[in-house]
Amino acid sequence: MALSEKTKNYLKNFLVYLEVEKNFSKHTVRAYNSDILSFLLWLDSTPLEETNHTKLKDYLVFIQRFNYSKTTLSRKIAAIRTFYRFLYRERIIEINPANSVHAPKKNKSLPKFLSNTEIEQILNNIKIETPAGYRNRVILELLYATGMRISELSNLNFASLNLEENEIKVMGKGAKERIVLVSARAKDFLQKYISNVRFMVVEDGQRPEEAEDSPVFINKTGYRLQPQSVRTALNDIVKKIELPKKVTPHVFRHSFATKLLENGADLRVVQELLGHASISNTQIYTHVSTERLKEVYDSSHPRA
Repeated sequence: MALSEKTKNYLKNFLVYLEVEKNFSKHTVRAYNSDILSFLLWLDSTPLEETNHTKLKDYLVFIQRFNYSKTTLSRKIAAIRTFYRFLYRERIIEINPANSVHAPKKNKSLPKFLSNTEIEQILNNIKIETPAGYRNRVILELLYATGMRISELSNLNFASLNLEENEIKVMGKGAKERIVLVSARAKDFLQKYISNVRFMVVEDGQRPEEAEDSPVFINKTGYRLQPQSVRTALNDIVKKIELPKKVTPHVFRHSFATKLLENGADLRVVQELLGHASISNTQIYTHVSTERLKEVYDSSHPRA
């Protein structure tokens, strides 16, 4: 059954709320749109204003049939909870039936990370003789040195850089600004890229702008380099060196955090550098460090 015009408007306004007020990523907004649309179609002729907790429980029983992963199921429930909070806030409903609906607890998997040898193996197999190759080397050096997300790095403008102080200003999730620190090695690569290589990345010979709002990392047409291009380049390198691991730009972020904690960094400092809103998100790296300690103990202690 098709949605009524009124329901379509509710959904449309909800998506605007997610994008503008909640500042959710486009990926999350698309996912929530799909989740709520499925829910509304399941409701069929039941008006939103008349749905109750029992009806929501019936829907949760219904979607259990599809054997979604806990992560997907949690997201679908989060979408419904957020949708009903929006409806309640807008006074479309008088009682929020989703208040007592909870998502299943997710199994927290330990983040994958790379050893120093694997990092160097990847970096040293990038063909820096080409402008694009040198740019990619700089990007991976920065990801490992700063712990930035690939989306944050892609969005860097020249105004973000304060290389005299070895600092970069990053716009993270929820439009929250933070400062990340740059190692001397990564800074050297970045400065050489900006001075000698960046303009050569553009294939038509036109020199790209270096204004404050210009992107630091560009593609061959002079436009901002997108995260997917970095993922593709990284996949090609990993495949070439036959590294038996799935390596994404985010694995460099995990490796950054793990190495800091292994070398005695304070958990709160790592939280700040990663831009985690909650310390609980950072604590998972302590488990990784503990696992590493156990490995060292087992291989080194004579009575292990």
